[in-house]
Amino acid sequence: MKVRVLAAVSITTLLLAAAPLLAQGRPPGGQGGPPPRGPSGPPPAAAAKPYKPVTISEPKPISDPSFEAFRKQLGAVAQKKDRNALAGMTSATFFWMGEKGDKADKKKSGIDNLAKAIGLEGKDAHGWEMLDSASQDPTGTAFPDRKDTICAPADPVFNAQEFEAMVKAAGTDESDWAYPTQAGLEVHSTAQPNSPVIEKLGMHFVHVVQDQNAQPGPMIKVVAPSGKTGFVPADSISPLGNDQVCYSKEGGGWKISGFIGGEQ
Repeated sequence: MKVRVLAAVSITTLLLAAAPLLAQGRPPGGQGGPPPRGPSGPPPAAAAKPYKPVTISEPKPISDPSFEAFRKQLGAVAQKKDRNALAGMTSATFFWMGEKGDKADKKKSGIDNLAKAIGLEGKDAHGWEMLDSASQDPTGTAFPDRKDTICAPADPVFNAQEFEAMVKAAGTDESDWAYPTQAGLEVHSTAQPNSPVIEKLGMHFVHVVQDQNAQPGPMIKVVAPSGKTGFVPADSISPLGNDQVCYSKEGGGWKISGFIGGEQ
């Protein structure tokens, strides 16, 4: 499976920020609130245990030659950091969906809203790299609230009921799980990439148990289906709910029509 990175932060930071990990003792579904804290802080992490893995498969690419041509054009524009060209590829009705709804400023142009949403200005204009990455992804998921709109990258294909049952049986939250970006991912005994390999992962969800107080680094702690704990490269797994760039067809051609996510 091809690596897809759209978030402006590293996968380690994203997983640490997004996942209410077992170290917090959060009940399934995120209900009930945080546990009471003792004098020394949060309670110990729950013991790792085996689980029945839920398999995933790569989403199918969008079968539209015009979309492929648009992505190639987007990649060229992103590499040149050509804002004027990008403006012509961005919808005037650009939306920016966050946790509290559409954050786009309707008084501003589509390109101005896109620039703010993904970060196209300033010294660390990571948005250009994000768009270049997005241009290489042929997948997309229909956005239900907007006609003829797709958003990418698409999540992997999996059985939602099996996933829910696995999450519940483990006493975890959905955000405690990620998936490998390729089959045969090696789980190491320590956070050192050259440490012994204790297990290999298939294309299935894996339980992430990185300590919430750990500093972001190249390796992240996981529980394998066998119940063994180990470490995998942080950039080798991806959480559900990545930031997404959205596209729509306008006047017979494709436009960047929205963005889902962002921290700004």
